[in-house]
Amino acid sequence: MKSLYPDIEPFHHFYLPTESAHSVYVEQSGNPEGIPVIFLHGGPCSGTKPSHRCFFNPGKYHIILMDQRGCGQSKPFGELKNNTTQYLLEDMERIRQHLHIEKWVVFGGSWGSTLTLLYAQQHSDKVLGMVMRGVFLARQQDMDWFVKEGGVACIYPEKWRQLVGSVPSQSGKDIVSILYDAVFSADELTQRRVAKAWIDWGGQVALMGDFQADDQVSQVSEKMLKQVQMELHYAENHYFMEENHVLENCAGITDIPAVIVHGRHDLVCPMAAGLSLSEQLPHAEFKVLAGSGHIASGEEMINALVDAADSMLELVQ
Repeated sequence: MKSLYPDIEPFHHFYLPTESAHSVYVEQSGNPEGIPVIFLHGGPCSGTKPSHRCFFNPGKYHIILMDQRGCGQSKPFGELKNNTTQYLLEDMERIRQHLHIEKWVVFGGSWGSTLTLLYAQQHSDKVLGMVMRGVFLARQQDMDWFVKEGGVACIYPEKWRQLVGSVPSQSGKDIVSILYDAVFSADELTQRRVAKAWIDWGGQVALMGDFQADDQVSQVSEKMLKQVQMELHYAENHYFMEENHVLENCAGITDIPAVIVHGRHDLVCPMAAGLSLSEQLPHAEFKVLAGSGHIASGEEMINALVDAADSMLELVQ
């Protein structure tokens, strides 16, 4: 059973300027002469953590972490102007060029897996390999599962009713649009009430049985509100892509070495999404983890992700 590599500190970090007010935080750790790998965090608006460096062998990988626009240490935090999927992909490509990297491995989980696939589809000649965890395909059915009656709401109906009950009833309007309008309303109490319900709902679905009442947010900070606003900004805009774009554009990336890791108990992104992707990438290794859910923790999940990164070294060297 593999575990995370020891904690390491970056040997360099910088802010990548953009065409607008955004400055994107980028850090490098590990071996500057090693195989380049970029880690893509989830969310949107999750941000990177020091532990994300530890999925990779620091002696063999040149490890690059970025906080996507408006996330983590990128500035200004929560900024939504010029913050779309395509801008994030363009930032990745500018980072690659700035660091004079010819090709790199792309490693992403959840929303990060979406970006991994989209980047590879646009820049297949720049991708050595892909590792994707908890695949999110950003289709309407994926959002329906997460937030509408009949999906994961059937498993946590009381928590889902709290989410729906946090907003005024608007008959005939999509629940995502209702939530979006609420967190951007002029009423601060409404904003924070709905943000709290959204955070609690996401925590319950992602953590499942590990979610405890004590974990619930008692007071929503300004930072938390901005995180929720960004999540709903992307959801309301259908993640700034055409329906089923990810699966329909896999033909050009089937020869890229790929590993798909998916927990069978993932309630945020059901395993059917990983299976659908594996059918479009028939040469990819598809690892189904019998005891894991969505989050990148637990012995089984960590073992699979570290092993995937280790195995990728053999495939791309």
